[in-house]
Amino acid sequence: MNTYDVAVIGGGIVGAAVARLLGGTTLSVALLEARDDVGDGTSKANTAILHTGFDAKPGTLESRLVARGYDLLGDYARTTGIPVERTGALLVAWTDEQLDALPELRAKAERNGYDACEIVDAAEVYRRVPALGPGALGGLTVPGESVICTWTTNLALATDAVNRGVTLLRGHRVTQVHVGPDATRLATTQGEVTARWVVNAAGLGADALDALFGHDRFTVTPRRGELLVFDKLARPLAPCIVLPVPSSAGKGVLVSPTIYGNVMLGPTAEDLNDRTATGTSEAGLRFLREKGAALMPRLMKEEVTATYAGLRAATGHDDYLIDLDAEQRYLLIGGIRSTGLTAGMAIAEHAGDLLKGHLDLAPRAGLPAPPRMPNLGEAFPRPYQDAAAIASDPEYGRIVCFCERVTRGEIRDALTSAIPPAGLDGLRRRTRAMNGRCQGFYCGARVREIFEGETK
Repeated sequence: MNTYDVAVIGGGIVGAAVARLLGGTTLSVALLEARDDVGDGTSKANTAILHTGFDAKPGTLESRLVARGYDLLGDYARTTGIPVERTGALLVAWTDEQLDALPELRAKAERNGYDACEIVDAAEVYRRVPALGPGALGGLTVPGESVICTWTTNLALATDAVNRGVTLLRGHRVTQVHVGPDATRLATTQGEVTARWVVNAAGLGADALDALFGHDRFTVTPRRGELLVFDKLARPLAPCIVLPVPSSAGKGVLVSPTIYGNVMLGPTAEDLNDRTATGTSEAGLRFLREKGAALMPRLMKEEVTATYAGLRAATGHDDYLIDLDAEQRYLLIGGIRSTGLTAGMAIAEHAGDLLKGHLDLAPRAGLPAPPRMPNLGEAFPRPYQDAAAIASDPEYGRIVCFCERVTRGEIRDALTSAIPPAGLDGLRRRTRAMNGRCQGFYCGARVREIFEGETK
């Protein structure tokens, strides 16, 4: 049995980013994911906003890494083709108390190194977002906030890691840990994996894995966030991200355009005990409808094409929990909230800094170029619109999913990629197939037929 230099546990954005960074060295690295696909946990249900970090708690590790990650991921997105729309955001004050809080929020942004926020009056709020409901008193602009594709981000980082030589082990849920004098044996649902060092980036399972190393320092509470997704015809109603003034419970319910051309309303924030409860609830959707009716009444007249829920790893701590145990050769990366999408590459960089005193992280010569990812963004050219691509390969002109204009060529490419999908949900995250108005009602059978034919 091979002994890896490092085993990274968790194939979400943070784990994939760490594996990618370590894969750029001479170290042997394994990336273990409990599910059958990367990005199939918390990362896939993120609100998909590239944050400036304007409202993070100043002086925290989170605030520093979000600010750094904003630049790192922005640059990486340009290199790899991860779609990003620089829509900007508008924080809307609906009460006198919220209006009075705007100057402090602007000052907080400046303490976080972001000085582009501007306080605007009600007239400017409605000029920017005419469809808002009545009663807005003013707002705070955050021009750097953007929408991004969280699916492509996760897949790009994981693909980059695999291309750099990282061994991806899907379906490997860690069940036991045996720390030895020179290496740690990880018992998993698909056999044993041995590594000199272990990085815990297990998200919702980070506390359980931490306990297997003998620690009792935090508990993950699954915080369910439910969302409504509206048809693309609603997109003009949301020219930018509309945020509420944040509270101690989180950023609250927002209205946001998505990279796929839809409009999203949510999320809720409900603490649960069940770490698998990703289904939506009648109460949650009713709450969102009520909030939406006040925030943007016209949006409630548009068609809802999908509802979904994600679980965030709430820990009760007001900062990320990143700690290195040299004796156990173990690095914990826990308590990474929704900002982990933005901060992921910076978290990996910080993890690398912590590991430098124990491992040789000198960059390896001759690394492959970063992958160029297929574009899933509605605002950018896609294969069915590319005459040259269709001329060179007619499969890019054969549409399979008509709601989302996904072609046979894109599905083929996903199924033959470095990390092919294990199922139809993974294929949807790679192509947008079955992600549109009909939710696969018309194209689902054909997509399944292609998937099963290609994967035999």
